Amino acid sequence: MATKRQVTLRAQWIGKTFKELRQRNGMTMQEVAEYLGRDQSSLSRFEAGIHPPRKDDVVALMDLFGVEEESQRQATLHMVGEVSKTGWWAKHAKDASGWFMDLLWVEERAEALRLFSDAVVPGLLQTPEYAEALMKADDPCAAKQQIKRGVDLRVKRQQILDREGFQLSLVLDEAVIRRPVGGRQVMAVQIAHLISSAQRENLDIRVLPFSVGAHCGGAGAFRLILMPEPFPVIAYIESPGGALFVEASSADDLADRYDRLHQGSLDAQASIDFLREVEQELQ
Repeated sequence: MATKRQVTLRAQWIGKTFKELRQRNGMTMQEVAEYLGRDQSSLSRFEAGIHPPRKDDVVALMDLFGVEEESQRQATLHMVGEVSKTGWWAKHAKDASGWFMDLLWVEERAEALRLFSDAVVPGLLQTPEYAEALMKADDPCAAKQQIKRGVDLRVKRQQILDREGFQLSLVLDEAVIRRPVGGRQVMAVQIAHLISSAQRENLDIRVLPFSVGAHCGGAGAFRLILMPEPFPVIAYIESPGGALFVEASSADDLADRYDRLHQGSLDAQASIDFLREVEQELQ
């Protein structure tokens, strides 16, 4: 049986770009397919992100749609080149879903991340013991080797924090700090790690205390991913049923929510002081 092709986020971006160009030029899918000398179903799969395009087809489409700006042409070809790229995470594909592989690809190219978390410390800042406790709680039947591979993957991801120019901003609901994942000792070590991380120049960690009352993050955790051109700013929302990448107005709305959550949080030093108080309580 043939393996079902994985629809990747980057293939969807390319397909969406050319679908919009086709519609802007008032052309039907059949007209474009005939121009390329391909059947309409092939073009449909391309626009849906199911089948990535060939470079020569992309050049032909840019000519057809009047894309003459050299920077735009090069940016588009750059995005096409990214469609099938993999990285260090490829060997973990059997242990993770397609949307999670897309997240790793996006993180590798991100210039900055802005995260809001209301339940757990995000994976990029988890200690191995904290991550292990979460994975065991999520799947009590998971084999030891599966847990180990998951922890290794999470630790490997954290290398992006050391990348030159990378910035991370995080708002943690107080509930994240108060929940003793893995027990008091594991949580104390996790909070110590957050305190240490908060003092790095490229990390900004804020605590949103219970005292603020109702806030605009009630719908749950999310992250904003800022990438270089030609990639758009996107938002990422995860749930037990899968994950969703959103752009445009939806991403703008979450960016506004993040700004309000950040403004309502304790300032940088007060957040560190708060974390130290909780760490002492756990000793």
